[in-house]
Order: sequence, then structure tokens, then C-alpha cells
Amino acid sequence: MQDDIPINTIDSPTVILELIYRLKIKDVMTTALITAKRTDTLRHIQALMRENYITGVPIAEDQRLLGIVSIDDIVTALDKGYIDDVADRRMTRNVIVLEDDMPLSFAISYLNKYRYGRFPVLNKARELVGIITSKDVIRTLLVEINREVLRLEKNNPPPVADSASSRELQFTTTRYDFEGAGHASTEIKKVLKELNLDPKLIRRIAIASYELEINQVVHSYGGTISCSILPDRVVITALDKGPGIENIELALQEGWSTANEWIRSLGFGAGMGLANTKRVSDEFIIESSLGGPTKVISTIFFKGREDQD
Repeated sequence: MQDDIPINTIDSPTVILELIYRLKIKDVMTTALITAKRTDTLRHIQALMRENYITGVPIAEDQRLLGIVSIDDIVTALDKGYIDDVADRRMTRNVIVLEDDMPLSFAISYLNKYRYGRFPVLNKARELVGIITSKDVIRTLLVEINREVLRLEKNNPPPVADSASSRELQFTTTRYDFEGAGHASTEIKKVLKELNLDPKLIRRIAIASYELEINQVVHSYGGTISCSILPDRVVITALDKGPGIENIELALQEGWSTANEWIRSLGFGAGMGLANTKRVSDEFIIESSLGGPTKVISTIFFKGREDQD
């Protein structure tokens, strides 16, 4: 088990957001793998962990992942007296894995969601090619960049916005394009930060745009995300190409989702998208019919309501 990574896909500085969607897991993972065989004893694996200062060892043969033994498994084996059993008898076989070509955002999501200390990484041929830990993400890349970006932003504040100005932004989404998901919300947040809006306000707008964008990627045939930045409010309009919502009231319930197991295994489809969008909106409108498009309009005013966390 491990603590949450102090970096996420909504509230981090713009440069970090761009990195975690552009970088691949293969750019961050550890490739100098320390593995064990299924015939190795847990005592032998315990020694590997101690010698290499690691807390988990994949069990693999010929680059094929068979299972994993964690430090918790070793502690249990010591407590219950089977430390000399072979790994094949005690290893975890149902291992959650990542693919090397996935965006780094997937690794951050998995580490925070499942709270495991590590995830084996496979390539398209299902071969074990690496392992990624919170240490890889935090110490070697994101935290140091995050500190540097915060320093630069403090020393170079953005210009004050012209209250009479307005901006129109529009982005397209594609069904199941998880690699591109998050681009619209990242660009919207970048513009809002340039306008020197209140960070809590930016957070609400970023949540709404991100949730609507992901909702289209997961549940629709694709569509558009439009953002109108007006002198007194921001209006986000999500319009997709179908297949529509049969029961809008049900779709707005927290945790209700039609996402399949594959989508859920990627960390999406938890059924919170529309509910979260409605929660952060000052005005929320949704129009949909089965077989037709779905239109969602989220309006957030600059003043008039307490900012939400």
C-alpha cells in the first residue's frame, strides 16, 4: 500500500498536465527488472527484496508474467511459517497490469485508485518489459517539475484579464480515444489561468470540462466540447453524436454507469461524470433521447455562489 500521488489530472500546473497526457508509461517505468521464477522460494524472494531495496517481485519466465509476490506476502509467510514454500504456491496470479504505450496519466490513476505500490508493465506482445512505481513517477519526474513550474508561475504572474473580453474554444472528441482524452480540459484550463481567474473557480470549470469530455469518450460516438468565456461566466457545451440516454434521471445518479468491464479496467466509467458536472455547475441543462445526440450545458458564474472544493 502507498499514499496518493500528490499530482492529478485536474489540479496540477499546465505543464504537468501536458506531460502526463503526452508522456508514455514506457518513458517513466523501470526496465532493469528484478524477477523471480515460480520455483524460487519466498525466502529467496525476501532476500532479493532486501538486497535491492524493493517491495515487490514479478514472477516471470521467458518474459511472460505469471504472478507477483509483494512484501505483504513475505510478511504473511513469515507469520504463518511457510516462508520456504515456492512462489508458485503463494504468488498473486490475478495481477493488474499496465501497457507500455499507455499515457502516463493511466499510471497515476491506477496508483491512486488501487493504492498498490507497483504495477508490472507489458508490451503489445504481452511480454513483461518493465515495472512502474509511485517512486518512479514522483521522484524521477513529476514532483521536481511541479516545484519548478510553481516557482516560475509565482515569479511570472499572468496578466490581468480584460473584463469585457470573451473567448470561444471548441474541441472534438473521438470514441475510446483515451490517449487524447483530457486535451480539451487542459487547454481550457490553460486559457483560464492566463485570464488570472480565481483558482477555485478554475478548478470547478476544469472538473466540468474534464468530466464532460471523458463522458463523450467513454459513452458516445464522439462529439464536440465548446467553451464560451464571457465577462461574467463560462459556458461549457458538450454535444455528441449519440447513442443518447434512455433515462436521464438514472444517468445523473452517482455510480450508475453503462461502461463495460474493459472501460472500467482502464480506470474510467465509474458513473460520476454527469453527477460531478452538475455538482460544480451554477446552471446545468441536459437534453437527450435514445438513439439521438446528447447535449449538456454547464454554466459557471464568476460571482454569486460560494466556490466549491
